Amino acid sequence: MAFSNRLRNFVAVALLGLSLSACGYNTIPTAEETAKARWADVQNNYQRRADLIPNLVATVQGYAKQEKDVLVGVTEARAKATSIHVDASDLSDPDKMKKFQDAQNQLSGALGRLLAVSENYPDLKSNQNFLALQSQLEGTENRISVARRDYIAAVRDYNLTLQTFPSMLWAMTVFRGKQPMATFTAADGAQTPPTVKF
Repeated sequence: MAFSNRLRNFVAVALLGLSLSACGYNTIPTAEETAKARWADVQNNYQRRADLIPNLVATVQGYAKQEKDVLVGVTEARAKATSIHVDASDLSDPDKMKKFQDAQNQLSGALGRLLAVSENYPDLKSNQNFLALQSQLEGTENRISVARRDYIAAVRDYNLTLQTFPSMLWAMTVFRGKQPMATFTAADGAQTPPTVKF
């Protein structure tokens, strides 16, 4: 009799453990950590870009001294972009995410103007350092795009986890206070194609 009671208790505990593991309890922390890891990838790639900029500016400066405004603009945009920090605890704050994204968009615009300046200097365009830096910058921009896409997908999964059954039950009880994370949005004017003039 005692053995059958123990066996029944063991089976009940095992079934309870299995039902808890399958009902979404671990889904929220797993999705949250995945989104945080993807955010770290985004930050890493933006930092890689910021690290390339001083070398690119110095190379262009050697050839295009009269383009001081463009060079200063890139330097200032880089300083602003690297001064705004968003860590994993800020991911649910849309205002901080917007400030970060706006600073990165300004830096992208300044870099675009810097690369456009190179068109006026054939010697610069053929300089091996410039070409290597430009290639690294292109690769970094692609990495940023992939990292942002992965982060957006991870945030979408996390936010859906907070809103779907059965994990929403855990979000309302055990994980109270978990807020949806903010994501990137298209830059202002991204839907409007640029005007090309010849």
